[in-house]
Amino acid sequence: MMLRRIRVNTDKAPAVFGPFSQAIKTDTLVFTSGQLPIDPATGEIVARNIQEETRQVLANLKEILVEAGSSLENVVKATVFITNMDDFPEVNKVYEEFFPKQALPARSCVEVSELAKGARVEIETIALIGKSRQSGGSNS
Repeated sequence: MMLRRIRVNTDKAPAVFGPFSQAIKTDTLVFTSGQLPIDPATGEIVARNIQEETRQVLANLKEILVEAGSSLENVVKATVFITNMDDFPEVNKVYEEFFPKQALPARSCVEVSELAKGARVEIETIALIGKSRQSGGSNS
């Protein structure tokens, strides 16, 4: 069996500004690079407030995942980087708008001293490829 490793690129999300890809997909998974709150149309950081930054980050991730044949509903793991842990409740409010409550991904959130381009939030994800098959699951 030959494993595939495919670079994902869409102009509906910000262009990369370094030696990395927007995402890499395999036969079953897609790994997104950390996304900043950059408006793909202007190339500028959306810096009105932490909620708008988070909303732009998640919109960018959504476009990359769709291009890769996945979706936010298929995210199994998210890593959130924020420059101020006091912003955590506001980031969570927006985060909940984008992920279905019945299938919330596993997640880590880490405070960092600085993010590229002066952003206050960055998120990276790992998602399944294909249509979402949400399960009810159990707590056992």
